[in-house]
Amino acid sequence: MKRLSLLNVLVKNQDSAIEFYTRKLGFVLVEDLPFGPKRWVTIRLPDDKGPSIALNLAESNGDVALVGKQAGSTPLFGIETDDCLREYRRMKDAGVTFQGEPQVQPYGTGVMLEDLYGNKIYLNQEPG
Repeated sequence: MKRLSLLNVLVKNQDSAIEFYTRKLGFVLVEDLPFGPKRWVTIRLPDDKGPSIALNLAESNGDVALVGKQAGSTPLFGIETDDCLREYRRMKDAGVTFQGEPQVQPYGTGVMLEDLYGNKIYLNQEPG
C-alpha cells in the first residue's frame, strides 16, 4: 500500500455540495464527469496532494439516512490550516455554521464546523 487516495461523503444534491465545499470552505473541484447513469464528482484542498473527497449522491434509503451523520458525533474529517482565526472569520462570513469559536488546545487552535448537511469537520492550526 502507498497512500490514502479517496474519501467518500454522501450528499443529497451534488451541485449544492460542490457550491458549499468550493465557495464556502475553499476546496477546488477536481472532477465532475458522467459515470454511466451517475455523476463522478471529486474535490480537494487547493494545495493538497493527499486524498480527494468524492461527493457521492445518496440514492438508497440507507444512504439517504446517513447523509449528515456519516461519522456520528465525531468529525467526518479534519482540515489543517496555518491560520485558524482567519479561516474561521472567512467561512463565518460565507455563512458556515460553527460549534463555538476557535479554542486553543494542546494540539493546536481549532474549531468544529458543519457542512451543509450537518457533518462535522474539524478546522485546526497546529501549535507553534
